[in-house]
Amino acid sequence: MNKRKIINDPVYGFINIPSDLLYDLVEHPYFQRLRRIRQLGLAEYVYPGALHTRFHHALGAMHLMGLAMRSLQDKGHMIWEPECEAAQAAILLHDIGHGPFSHVLESTLLSNVAHEQVSLLLMHDLNRQLHGRLDLAIQMFEGTYPRQFFHQMISSQLDMDRMDYLNRDCFYTGVTEGAIGADRLIKMLDLSKDRLVVEEKGLLSIENFLNSRRLMYWQVYLHKTSLCAEAMLFQIIRRARELTEQGQELFATPSLALFLKNKITFDDFVSQPEYMMAFTRLDDYDIWTSIKVWAQHDDLVLSTLSRMLLDRRLFKVQFLENPSDEAIVGPLREELLRKGIPEELLSYFLVEGQTTNAAYVEEGEQIKIKLKKGNVVNITEASDLPTIKALSKIVRKYYVCWAKNVSLRP
Repeated sequence: MNKRKIINDPVYGFINIPSDLLYDLVEHPYFQRLRRIRQLGLAEYVYPGALHTRFHHALGAMHLMGLAMRSLQDKGHMIWEPECEAAQAAILLHDIGHGPFSHVLESTLLSNVAHEQVSLLLMHDLNRQLHGRLDLAIQMFEGTYPRQFFHQMISSQLDMDRMDYLNRDCFYTGVTEGAIGADRLIKMLDLSKDRLVVEEKGLLSIENFLNSRRLMYWQVYLHKTSLCAEAMLFQIIRRARELTEQGQELFATPSLALFLKNKITFDDFVSQPEYMMAFTRLDDYDIWTSIKVWAQHDDLVLSTLSRMLLDRRLFKVQFLENPSDEAIVGPLREELLRKGIPEELLSYFLVEGQTTNAAYVEEGEQIKIKLKKGNVVNITEASDLPTIKALSKIVRKYYVCWAKNVSLRP
């Protein structure tokens, strides 16, 4: 069977699946599940074109990793073909542990289990099924492989993951201001003592990359309408779980029912394989199917929130410079009480939160610049552009969401 396939990708054109192993990973049910998980969650409520999936993104990241490997080889760095394949396998599988709606429900369906932890568990299971063919990829993913630049290209502040999702999310949302020159960025990558660096002539490309990331966070990922829709989805699942804990039998697909009835921890995933298997069958469709049925449920909180989300009758949102106080929340609470919402149910219809955005975190895995003289410095030292230092500042915004046009009176 010919496993060297070519895929027509709308962002990059034709991309290759260059090896039998990568083909087998793409064909595996664990990876095919990513077709049914949207990359941007509920961002389609703001940008109707944002319908692409984690499947698209993972293939794109694999493609960029292949380009980066070839570019580094062309610069004379010794990178063996098994290393190239392992790096592509690791980035291909980096998001395999995402659940429905990705980050939105990460702390709701699971009990503080990060998707990276689930990804690693699934990679180990795939490695068992493939008789150890992912040993090297797992080391790179974990950061235990001696040549650290591989891990940096999988997970850092300048990795193939970020390069693809910025390009891809710009393409599908139509927010062209956030586009980056991934090809040029990749050609500017180099190695110094087996660590990833950027050539000095790539400074402006890095600045554009960081600016694009900041813009995309405020304009897409943290857009106020997206935050509202996500807050409503969070409250729907919270209410469904509360009713389930009270003994009510809610409609849910078998996999979703298991997660509604149990607060599953990481240790549970490790010790009880049935939880992991149920997770690999869980996707956005489980949630949407259940919400459609819950819209007709007798519980007014569950049915009202479900209908509102289905019909895009979203909460009102207000951004704040400081944490919300009684002067802001008090009138909203009184308004909801007048509309017939009991005080014990107010938290479902009045949500306070905060969000942060930092395009570049100096305390993290720093972006290093290789100067023409050969020495390597942090990007904030290499650039005389004040924007780089400004992008390092963490911006924090507070918000309050409330159901402006709702009533629970029968």
